[in-house]
Amino acid sequence: MSPSPAPPGRHAVRFPGLLRRVLLPLAVVITVLAASGWITSGEPAAPDPRSQRLAAWHRDSIGGAELPSLASSPERIASFFASMGHRKWMLLAERHPEVVGNLDGVPVEVRYAANRHSLARARQEERERIDDERLSAAGRHHAGRLANRYASLLGEDRQILSFDPSGTGRAAEVLGDLDTAHRISVVVPGVDTDLLTFERTRMRYRSPVGMAEALHTEQTAVAPELPSAVIAWADYTTPRGVGVSAATGELAAEGADRLVRAVEGLPGDAPVALFCHSYGSVVCGLAAERLPDRVTDIVVAGSPGMRVSRADRLGTDARVWATRAIGDWIRDVPHLAVGPIGHGTDPVHPSFGALHVASGSARGHTGYFEPGSDSLRNFARIGTGLFTTVTGLRGAPLCTPETPVGQPA
Repeated sequence: MSPSPAPPGRHAVRFPGLLRRVLLPLAVVITVLAASGWITSGEPAAPDPRSQRLAAWHRDSIGGAELPSLASSPERIASFFASMGHRKWMLLAERHPEVVGNLDGVPVEVRYAANRHSLARARQEERERIDDERLSAAGRHHAGRLANRYASLLGEDRQILSFDPSGTGRAAEVLGDLDTAHRISVVVPGVDTDLLTFERTRMRYRSPVGMAEALHTEQTAVAPELPSAVIAWADYTTPRGVGVSAATGELAAEGADRLVRAVEGLPGDAPVALFCHSYGSVVCGLAAERLPDRVTDIVVAGSPGMRVSRADRLGTDARVWATRAIGDWIRDVPHLAVGPIGHGTDPVHPSFGALHVASGSARGHTGYFEPGSDSLRNFARIGTGLFTTVTGLRGAPLCTPETPVGQPA
């Protein structure tokens, strides 16, 4: 005999409400898990074109030799390419431009060639997007701006050392000849750096390319007999604006890893000086301990801190120089470190122990590389090894022939 259905009552009336209270949170949890990748539809996501191109490198070989892993050291990459001839170099640059153009240790002429292939492809893709009616007007405008940027980077005299259009994009450009340079300078920029701000027409010397151009021109002026090269190195993902990401070291840590590999992959043995602006100085601070010995000088300008309390805790034998211009708002940023927030002692504070470089006529947070500024002139002297001519706060030389270089005069 089957049981009789329960008579309608208050329990039956409340059941739908109870069901909603149980199922609604469950639906929210399922939605969050699905969005975060814990729950999938069972259908694997189609790989993006860039991932497919990287995978093709691992499947390929040349002359019967397997291609090295992308995780190989720059020294291993250099050794692999040294075992081949020029024809095979250029074949790999054409076949795998996204890999070869960004692989530290590859001969620079091969990277330049590979990145021309990548830029041409990226420019064509953006040109097609300009006419894509599925995009919003803003999306098509953005595609037009990127196409113009790529066209500029494809200029005949440009030497693009790295190029990655994914995300907001990364790039690095060389001014001068890295293979014959007696000294190499690397400009490491700060927040809001991407492919669209990599170079500018207005406010030119606030962009990585403009900074590097100004520094290279000034180095040639102060030491015309010394072959030098300058790299505009914007090959890391920078924070957007002055927010939480700029107050922490997460992006800087990733940038530091990339910077160390970039320097390890440079040709020759010429001394290297790093010029680290704003958040770029956090990157340089985190990289300092692992940088090759050829890095002799680390210069920070408008720095929020280097993630240490004193220069001698950076773990490097490189000279550390610091400057801050009149009116630079970074002076009002709290120079402290509380857990993951903050970057530590102000590098221009005497307790930090850096050599304090005069900025003189430089103004604001972005004026350090303006032509004619005292800061740029001092940067060029450091970059070319003219240490005894670098001026300090009172206009006097920081170092003299009788003073050990790296110590205050």
